[in-house]
Amino acid sequence: MADFPGKVSTQTSSQEPQRSYGIPSSVDIDFIKGIPGILLLAEIVVGLLVWALIASTPLSSASAYVWVMLVSVTLWLLSIALLVVLLLRFHQSLPSIPWPLVLMVFYSVAAVLYLTAFLANAASVPWLYRGYLGTSAFFAIVVTLLYAASSYFAYLGWRGEGQNAAGSTVPV
Repeated sequence: MADFPGKVSTQTSSQEPQRSYGIPSSVDIDFIKGIPGILLLAEIVVGLLVWALIASTPLSSASAYVWVMLVSVTLWLLSIALLVVLLLRFHQSLPSIPWPLVLMVFYSVAAVLYLTAFLANAASVPWLYRGYLGTSAFFAIVVTLLYAASSYFAYLGWRGEGQNAAGSTVPV
């Protein structure tokens, strides 16, 4: 009976899982390897080309090119912010936001805005600067198609492919 206190364990058999509401601990490499991640990276690179080519001409202050610059720079910055949110899994810290719906709306609006920017850019290319501005119009339609493809994949994610669309927003 003397060795009884030494055999008693005070640890419980189950522990509560700790939830992290701060900075995520890991980077989501699988996102970059998937089609949505590749499309987002391509949108950032091609969007940079669009506004850099227009900014390199002296006609960048013309009204059509101001619209193209506004659209391309704004969506470029928002796409970088979205990449950071998805890559660092910040969206998991905000489960009350319907991320599939937010992504679908963002990509759809971006595709429509870039389509208008492409039309303004292509219609305003003067003969003298057709090299830079024509190239920027080409990249504008490429990034429009990239955003359209992203909106399609975001639609598939929002639809849930047979699951409840709200299932991905409810914390487990």
